[in-house]
This record gives sequence, structure tokens and C-alpha cells, in this order.
Amino acid sequence: MGTAEYDLVVRGGTVVDGNGGAPRTADVAVSGDRIVEVGRVAGTGAREIAADGAVVAPGFVDIHTHYDGQATWESRLQPSSWHGVTTVVAGNCGVGFAPALPEHRDRLIDLMEGVEDIPGIALHEGLPWSWLTFPEYLDVLAARSYDVDLAVQVPHAALRVHAMGERAAAHEEATADEVAMMAKLAAEAVRAGALGFSTSRTLNHKSTGGELIPSYGLGADELVAIARAVGETGTGVLQLVSDFPEPEQEFELLRRMVAVSGRPLSFSLLQFVQDPQRHKAILRMMEQARADGLEIRAQVAARPVGLIMGLENTLNPFMENPEWQKLGGLTPPEQAARMREPHVREAILAAHTGQRNRSRLGGGAIAAFHLMYELTDPPNYEPPTEDSLVNRAARAGRTPVELAYDIVAGEGMIYLVGANYVHGDLDDVHEMLVHDQTVPGLSDGGAHVGTICDGSFPTTLLTHWTRDRDGARIPLEYIVAQQARDTARAVGLTDRGVLAPGYRADLTVIDLANLTLRKPEMHADLPAGGRRLLQRADGYLHTVVAGQETYTDGVETGALPGRLLRGAR
Repeated sequence: MGTAEYDLVVRGGTVVDGNGGAPRTADVAVSGDRIVEVGRVAGTGAREIAADGAVVAPGFVDIHTHYDGQATWESRLQPSSWHGVTTVVAGNCGVGFAPALPEHRDRLIDLMEGVEDIPGIALHEGLPWSWLTFPEYLDVLAARSYDVDLAVQVPHAALRVHAMGERAAAHEEATADEVAMMAKLAAEAVRAGALGFSTSRTLNHKSTGGELIPSYGLGADELVAIARAVGETGTGVLQLVSDFPEPEQEFELLRRMVAVSGRPLSFSLLQFVQDPQRHKAILRMMEQARADGLEIRAQVAARPVGLIMGLENTLNPFMENPEWQKLGGLTPPEQAARMREPHVREAILAAHTGQRNRSRLGGGAIAAFHLMYELTDPPNYEPPTEDSLVNRAARAGRTPVELAYDIVAGEGMIYLVGANYVHGDLDDVHEMLVHDQTVPGLSDGGAHVGTICDGSFPTTLLTHWTRDRDGARIPLEYIVAQQARDTARAVGLTDRGVLAPGYRADLTVIDLANLTLRKPEMHADLPAGGRRLLQRADGYLHTVVAGQETYTDGVETGALPGRLLRGAR
């Protein structure tokens, strides 16, 4: 028997190469960590995968995750790696763990717990804190192996706390020397391998104590100075999240940051609940920026920005009910059992007055029953309004509070829709997804682990948007190009996202006809027993990172070829 010419050959699949061209039947040959041939491959592979009837696509690149902590203690960056993702970018939204002097560590944990809903107990237990500077943090990550490649950005909040101490949390104006220190450290981080710099300007981002993220509301000059310093490195990207309260004024800041740095900038774009047309104006501003030579793009979510509620979750509709709070010392299964007792049910419902929780992200909406839907398996992320708890209860002659109670007491979960679903459909999301200056983003993989499980966005793009939607759909080749090539290029990773010779051998083989998202489940597998929502999918047949298969039919192979990416490629 002759020696194999290639390490891996994927044969006979429907290749969607990431360049936007029509799907075609072809083989993909891999040697080492590179693709070497796409077409009719005559030679054999040491490992051969029969892909007849399956889609073969480049590995997906998720540029908006929060694995900053998890990557220091865990090698499998799940749930993202279950969904065809082969590269993730962390350090978004201005939060992270470096630089970090010992006296600032608790504050950075409080910020991550409050902003991104990652249990503080898990962060305190799991973070090794074997670094002080951002370059040292990168060294810690570089010493580890993963099931995906990992890149990180330097976070503004950590820079501000490092430079200003307690004054950062008080949102005081930085002195010229403090701004200079932040700018210097940001540039130092990018030179050491940070993919870029991130910041947050949203009221939704607060610490566990209710303090706004240190970067909120600060003067534009500080951000412009940091952007200029990043630009002087000749590399790196800028990332920002904002409420855009005054869209023109806020967008002018984005323009200034890009103009002084010469670096690309991306920001989160949603259909805002308070102003459902604001995103359209922002899209027009982005188009004008491009006409003016400024590279600004938006990251767009694949479905509603929704929260998952239940007894095991961070939020539930009864968490502020004084009668329900008497069950607070019980485990969720014990709470559910007690809630099913008739006298307990009667007492809790009698005491329910629409109480809300103002201290947690989304807590102010726990009485918005008209925005709530029962979470099914598989989940429906574009549910018809007639399936809302209000409308279901009305048809049954019940109150929505009673219906919500029975779902929760039955250990079910409730999906609370918010941004991107103002009109009860995803038509505005479709408009944003197909805009030529947007890329998919905002999955928040690794974050919001008690309320959100959106690391599965790539699977929603494949199932809902290309196959299942009752409404305007998006071609498969467009979705693959967006989630692989275009996301990679948006952050300077031009060596991946395409199935062509010379590109990184990251790919996924998908049974698209049967690809199915499963209902999120709660797992207590974080350090110190911290809980997190995880969501699997059926239909990812093979996932390959750097030429090595990491998952077969969703099951780990044991291979961990993923590494830290230092800077643009």
C-alpha cells in the first residue's frame, strides 16, 4: 500500500468555499495545517472523510466572545466549538482581566460578573492571576492548547482601572498623564499580540454593585488618544458597543477614532426597543463613512437579543415575589416541587404584583409577559406573537402570570425577547444581515451564562436563515462567506475563512438537511460549581482545526490543535 499524499482528504462534499460562489461538489485535501487542493483530488489521505450529501465549509470565525476567563482554565471553548466555530475573538465590550494589579482583581471580576453574567465564584476560583500586564496575560494563554484558535483584545475598563484606580469607577475624567498611560499600555498590548482594543458605552454594562462600566460616558478625547496610539502600531482593530443615545454625535466619535488611527472599527448594531428605526439611520451613517474612506462595520446578531428565564437561571419572573423568596434556600428542583404544591402556588400568585429586579441585566423586564414565550426543543427564535404567554393565556382563559408560573414550576424555561424583535419578527435583522457593511457577531460565547446562550448563532444562521424561515431567507453561500471569510477579515485574520490552497485548514462538515439546534441546558461545570447554559446542535459531522479533527458528530476527539493568535495574520 502506497504512502498517503495528504494528511486529510474530505471527499465528495458540497463545498461552500467562503468566497460567495455557488456550492459545488469537490474534494478538499489538507497537508499539515494548510489546505493544499480543492477540486478533484486524485491522491489519498492518511485520513479520509466521506462527505457525500454534506456541506463542507470553512470553519466559522466568531469575533464577539468573552472567553477571557474560561481560556485560562479550560481547553475546550464550548459552546462555540460545538457549532462549527474554529476561531474565537475575546476581550470584547471593554471588559477583561489584564492589565491587573493585585488590588484591582476583585473589581475586574465584579465587572465581568455584572456586565457579562459570569459567576463571580467561578472567576475567583478559576482565574490563576499569574500575570500583571497584558503581555504576561498573553503568555499565559500562549502556553495552553484549545479546541479552537483564540485571539484577544485589550479591554478599556481594565486599562482605566489600572491607570486610575478607584477614580475609574467614579467616572472621573482622566488626567493627561493617565490618558497617556492607557494609550501606551494599549499600544504595548497590540504589539505583544492583542488583536485590538475594545470599549463599552452602554448603560446595560454595570458591575455587580450596580456601578456603570468605567468606560461609560467618558470624554471623547480619551478614546481618540487610545485609538491614535493603536494606530501608531500599524496593526490592530477597534471594537465598541454603544446605546447610540444621540446617534449623530456618537457616530462622529467612531469616525474620529478611525480617522486618527487608520484602523478598522466595528460596533454592535441592534434594532433598539426605544427607537426601532435608529438602526436604519446608523446604517446610512456607516455608508457615508465608507464613502469618506473610513472603514467602519457593524456586528449584527442572528436572532432576537433575548433572555432565558427559569429556576436554574439568573432571572425568573417570580424572583422578586416575597412568597417565592421564601424558597430561596432550596435547590431549583426542590423549588419546583414546592411550587407545584397547591397552597404554595396560591400564596405566590396572590403575592405577585409585577415585581421587577433593577439590579441585573434584563431584570426590569421580568414582568413583561407580552414579550415572553415558552422555550421549546428545538427552540423557535422567531416565534409568532400568538404564541406569547399573554396571547396563549388569553386563549386558555388564564392570566399570563399563571401560565408563566406553571412553566417555571414544571422546570421549563421562558424566552424573553427584547432588541431585534420590536415588530414581532426578524425582518429588520434580515435587513441588517444582508447589508454589505455588516458581519455576524454578538454571540457573547462564554458570557451571560445564566441568561443567554447565543454561542449557537452560527447554527441559527444555517438553519433558520438559509433553510427554515417563513419569510425572506439568505443564500447559504452568503451566510458561509459572512460567518467565515468576512468575520475573519474584519479583525485582520486573512489566513482563514476560505477553502482554497494556502489557507488555514479549518473546516466543518455539516449535515445541513438535518442540522438541529437543541434546547439550552444548565450545567454546573464551571470552577467552584458555577452554573452555565450550554446549547448543543445535531448535524455537525466533523470539525477540523489546523488540519486535526476536533469533533466527530459533536463528540470531542481529544485533539487540541488550537492556539493563541498573536495579532493579525
